[in-house]
Amino acid sequence: MPTKQVSAFQGLNMEDLKVKGFKIHEMSKPVDPAFAHGRRDFYKMGLVTGNMTVYYGDKKYEINDTVLFFVNPNIPHSVVRHSENTSGHACLFTEAFFAGRGRTEILKSSPLCNSDKNPVVPLNKEQAVFMAGLFQKMQSVHSGNYEHKDELLKNFIELIIHEALSIQPSQNGLQYKNAATRVTDLFMDMLERQFPIDSTAEPLKLRTAQDFARSLSVHINYLNRSVKEVTGKPTSVHIAEHIAAEAKALLLYTDWSVADIAYSLGFEYPTYFNNYFKRLTGVTPKTIRKEKV
Repeated sequence: MPTKQVSAFQGLNMEDLKVKGFKIHEMSKPVDPAFAHGRRDFYKMGLVTGNMTVYYGDKKYEINDTVLFFVNPNIPHSVVRHSENTSGHACLFTEAFFAGRGRTEILKSSPLCNSDKNPVVPLNKEQAVFMAGLFQKMQSVHSGNYEHKDELLKNFIELIIHEALSIQPSQNGLQYKNAATRVTDLFMDMLERQFPIDSTAEPLKLRTAQDFARSLSVHINYLNRSVKEVTGKPTSVHIAEHIAAEAKALLLYTDWSVADIAYSLGFEYPTYFNNYFKRLTGVTPKTIRKEKV
């Protein structure tokens, strides 16, 4: 049977998620390959049994058993199913839904946010039965009328994250170099996916090392140290090189005004862009524009 690439969390009512910040469903129906990956504001957490390949950032995971699967909305991901016999449960929730009572810290330390943690956690039979019970209880609570069900659902999410962390504890020492390589690859992928810029209506969102560190949910010092260790160049240099190259391309190959180009690259004022571009390239945007054929 041919494989097909899909989302592992098909079948959810996105409007319901938008209103309540939480949704859960049982993965019992065939997955629709046309399901969109567009949402960037919710986390995904699933208990999945099946034969599939998971692509997450720069990593590939082969699965042929029962696993917990965590997805950060800022990290590119996809799933290739090798069989229709996929089962399990999945829930989606926004950070706003889960936040409160110190939960932000457990979220940041979990595989949902921490790039050092494995997003796919294999389970033995006993662990799989226990997790299935938690997801089934979440589904029951979500469809019920309990007055404080939102708080109860948050407790279930927190419990599942804690269980995942206890099953797969953090590793130190020899793992640092791999972790540094991984976060660097994620940074480079996130940086490159911002280009080319096709419309002034969608300006560059990530322009600083702090922006990228926040999106990757890592400390800026860790990001800078990792990128410098792996590539030999600071994070800020990689960002500046990409912005300068894109600026030059827009100046040469579009009819956008310098002001529009400045705005599309995230500069509030054309003067800031002019000074930035000249500092990086040694010439002004107007000089490059004159080279346009």
